[in-house]
Amino acid sequence: MTESTSLARAVTEARRFTRFYTSFVDALSDRMLKSAFTLPQARVMHEIATGPKDAQAADMARELRMDAGQMSRVLKGLERQGLIRRTPLEGHAKRLRIELTEAGAAAFRDLDQRSADLMGGALDKLTGEDRTRVIRAMRLITRLLGQRPHPAVPVDLRAPEPGDLGWVVSRQSALYAAEYGWTGEYETLALRILSDFAASHDPQRERGWIAEVDGERVGAVFLVRKDDQTAKLRMLHVEHAARGMGIGRQLVEAVIDHARASGYSRIELWTNDVLRSARRIYVHAGFELVEEERHRSFGHDLNGQVWARDL
Repeated sequence: MTESTSLARAVTEARRFTRFYTSFVDALSDRMLKSAFTLPQARVMHEIATGPKDAQAADMARELRMDAGQMSRVLKGLERQGLIRRTPLEGHAKRLRIELTEAGAAAFRDLDQRSADLMGGALDKLTGEDRTRVIRAMRLITRLLGQRPHPAVPVDLRAPEPGDLGWVVSRQSALYAAEYGWTGEYETLALRILSDFAASHDPQRERGWIAEVDGERVGAVFLVRKDDQTAKLRMLHVEHAARGMGIGRQLVEAVIDHARASGYSRIELWTNDVLRSARRIYVHAGFELVEEERHRSFGHDLNGQVWARDL
């Protein structure tokens, strides 16, 4: 799949994947993982065991995307089996604490172990490299379709390694072509900037950062010298799949911190006003617009801007 994948093809591929996965996890059987429980019952038990302790039925229904009637029926069924208990919260007679009984906790542990064994058996057949690829793909699906970062995934900023500068040129050029229709002229500029950086940067006062999520490259930025007092922030970008995680702000903050520690008193950057998401990050970081100039570049009439801040 690429960024240019048509909606129709994307829908077909996504439906093929969901058919495979529901079969893989035995979601369509009358009983989940050959247990005594249906899938809705198993999901509700998991939510009670692992979710917020004082969550109400309505909260769980929203989290699991069940309607209120179905949630009520599932809870009543589990209660009849002696697997859950509902008791009034202290000081809130109309709010009920929902918790697993001892029998319910034992049933949940059994279900949880069966699920772990199923997934463990499948992943054990893969090489370590393929397991990593599968997990990265799952987390990517979570971030894109869930429109939120995977809760267990930290963002790591590291120094560029061999192959990273070429990746930055490739990804930025592709992203700006897709988002703004910029031509290969931008790729030429990016190549020149990073080839100069690779050939002659001062490692004490100039450096780059690659942002990673679970080992996958998702963004980059560079700090270069303009003169003894002024540093320049260059080549900031964040991949579509990782936007909304605060990665752009972390990258800009890393540049500012390093520029200050390296003895610079001012930092500047050049951008174009169509790059609105980046501009919001710069404003949040304390940059101010100091210069504007219209120009014809990358196949378009653009408004170039210089932003700066003191350190």
